[in-house]
Amino acid sequence: MKITAPKQELMKSLGIVLRAVPSRTTMNILYCILIDATVDTIKFTANDMELGIETCVNGIIEERGLICLDAKMFSEIVRKMPEDDVTIEVRENLQTTISCGKSVFRIVGKDATEFSPLPSVDRKDPVTLTQFQLREMIRQTIFSISPNDANKIMTGEFVQIRENEMRIVGLDGHRIAIRRLLLNMAYDAREVIIPGKTMNEIGKILTGEMEDEVRLYFTRNHVLFEMDQTTVVSRLIDGNYFRVDQMLSNDFETKIIVKKSALSSAVDRALLFTSESEKRPLVLTIEPESMNLQIRSSAGSMSDDVDIEMEGKELKIGFNPKFILDALRVIDDEDILIYFLNSKAPCFIRDEEQSYIYMVLPVNFV
Repeated sequence: MKITAPKQELMKSLGIVLRAVPSRTTMNILYCILIDATVDTIKFTANDMELGIETCVNGIIEERGLICLDAKMFSEIVRKMPEDDVTIEVRENLQTTISCGKSVFRIVGKDATEFSPLPSVDRKDPVTLTQFQLREMIRQTIFSISPNDANKIMTGEFVQIRENEMRIVGLDGHRIAIRRLLLNMAYDAREVIIPGKTMNEIGKILTGEMEDEVRLYFTRNHVLFEMDQTTVVSRLIDGNYFRVDQMLSNDFETKIIVKKSALSSAVDRALLFTSESEKRPLVLTIEPESMNLQIRSSAGSMSDDVDIEMEGKELKIGFNPKFILDALRVIDDEDILIYFLNSKAPCFIRDEEQSYIYMVLPVNFV
């Protein structure tokens, strides 16, 4: 095998596939990237058996072939090369030469037949949306999933498609994040739980361009994302997701409208007085034209007032300030609507169309 490609093209492709190289595994071949130049396109592939990524490389194939190279070593070699075309040549006994200008590296590759291919996914009836739309839906919900696997279902995101509506849900037992999108056409109903790691990596790979499409294909056990020159295949999390609709409510006794910038700044200041060892509640006192935010800890205290428009009853309620700020940070609206029922019930941050909904459970503050 002999291929040549600009260094920047190799770095771009490596940056994508390295996301599927495991940090720890008992199968040494999974530490490798498969370079496939057997047809007319150069492809890089990585696979950790849960998440697999394949991407095309813009380059020239001089001699066709296959090789597996240690991902860390290969990427570091390319990164340290001069800004020029890089040639990768494989000879007998998997001896691989990587050269660029006057720089020459020689490493030993691994047999490509040992590499685990990506799962086969039937590419029929894709769900299509823009890369920007999917990236935003992930960004606005992924923070709400659980970081540990005590309950594996909470570590993933629920993706639901009903006719022409797509919904992504993340929850961790203390809060829920929901994002809804109207699609351009109706699709068959689908409900899957996609691992949070997959959604995180997809969010980083997506270009975010409005005109670029991403196509999603679903099987019983896998989901495939197809975009530009890259394909991502992921296992799904098995199980039944929580009945989210039963957790939502449109009932409220208090509604406020507040400027996001003002509230975000005040909550951010409150975080100065909370820590992992002392998670103190942020107490909101809601009155007709003003909302007081107060927090006390062993480090000190803060009191801040934010202008609001209030409808309904006055209220005093406590929250984990981080959960409130996490939601505010991903909302693009400047005027935020927040609905409360009482001091023991969750609050709902949502727009009038309910294209996004953030539910946060209250905490005791006495």
